Amino acid sequence: MRSHRIAVIPGDGIGTEVCAAARAVLDAIGRKHAIAFTYDEFDWSCARYLAEGSMMPDDGLDLVRHHDAIFLGAVGAPAVPDHVSLWGLLIPIRRGFQQFVNLRPIRVFDGVPGPLRTSGAVDLVVVRENVEGEYSEVGGRLYRGTAADMAVQEAVFTRAGVTRIVDYALELAERRGGRLTSATKSNGIIHTMPFWDEIVAERSATHPGVITRAEHIDALCAKLVLGPEGFDVIVASNLFGDILSDLAAAVAGSIGLAPAANIDPTRTYPSMFEPVHGSAPDIVGRGIANPVGAIWTASMMLDHLGHPEAAADVLTAITQVFATTSLRTPDLGGTATTADLTHAIIEAL
Repeated sequence: MRSHRIAVIPGDGIGTEVCAAARAVLDAIGRKHAIAFTYDEFDWSCARYLAEGSMMPDDGLDLVRHHDAIFLGAVGAPAVPDHVSLWGLLIPIRRGFQQFVNLRPIRVFDGVPGPLRTSGAVDLVVVRENVEGEYSEVGGRLYRGTAADMAVQEAVFTRAGVTRIVDYALELAERRGGRLTSATKSNGIIHTMPFWDEIVAERSATHPGVITRAEHIDALCAKLVLGPEGFDVIVASNLFGDILSDLAAAVAGSIGLAPAANIDPTRTYPSMFEPVHGSAPDIVGRGIANPVGAIWTASMMLDHLGHPEAAADVLTAITQVFATTSLRTPDLGGTATTADLTHAIIEAL
C-alpha cells in the first residue's frame, strides 16, 4: 500500500463542504487501489484573517513544504477584500513553491448539456502561466487621495517563465490532440505580447507534430463560445488564462464542475489542487454546493501523485453518474444535495 500525506486547507464558505466530499472520494478510491491518505488540516482562511490579522502564519510555507500535495477548498469572504485573501494565501503558495503551471481541464459531460449549442464533444485544457505576467507586484500609487491620484501596474514576462509554460503546453498537446492555441494581444500590447508570440513561435518549431496557432484574446473568447469543440490545449498568460478558464467552465455548464491544479512540474515542491468555484457565501451551509469540481480536482491530484488508474476511475465515476442518473445540484438545474452527488460517485466507484 502506498501512502500520501496531504495538507488540507478547507478555507472559507463552501470550501469546507467540498473538501469533505473530495476526501470521502479519495478514501473510497484509496480502498480500491491500496492507497492510504493522511490529512493534516490547516485553518488558513478569511476567518483566520479577521481573527488574527493574517491568512496564514509567517511560517506557513514551511508547515506544508514536505507534504505530498496541498488540497484547497476555497478562499474568500465578503468582509475581506479579495486582494487581501489572494495575496495573503494563494499567491504566496503558488510563488513560494514555484507552481508555475495552472492546469484547468474543461469537459462537457454526457447528460449535462452546456448552455451552448455545439456540434461536437468539448474536451479542452487551459494551461495558464501562474507566477508572473500581469499579476506582478511591480507598480504603485502616487498622489493618493488627491485629484491627481494615479496607479501604475506593470506586467512582468521573462524568457524563462514564458518558455517553460509554453514547453509544458506543447508537451501536453503532443499527448492529446496535437493542437495548441496561444492567447495573445500583440496588436494592442506592444512589448509583452510580441515577446510572448516570439517565444511561442521559437518553441513550437521544436515540436513539429503540434499544430500551433495564435489568437487575439478578444477573438479567442468569442470563438470559445461559438465553437468550443474546436479547441484542444490553450496556453495563456496569467491574466488571459484566468479569464479563459472561467469562461470555458461556463461553456461546460457550471463553474461548479471546474477543477484546477497549481503544479510544480519539477516536483521540487508540493503542488496545490483546488476547484475554481470560489467560496460561494450565498449558499454556505445549505448542503447544495456542487462537489464535482473538488472531486475532479482530487482526480487530478491522484494522477500527479502517480496513480493514473485511480484518477481515471474517479473521472469515469463522475461521467457515469451524469450519464445514467438525474442527480444534479441546483447550479445544474437540479435539486440534489452535495451529499447525494458525492454518495452516487462513491457508489459508482
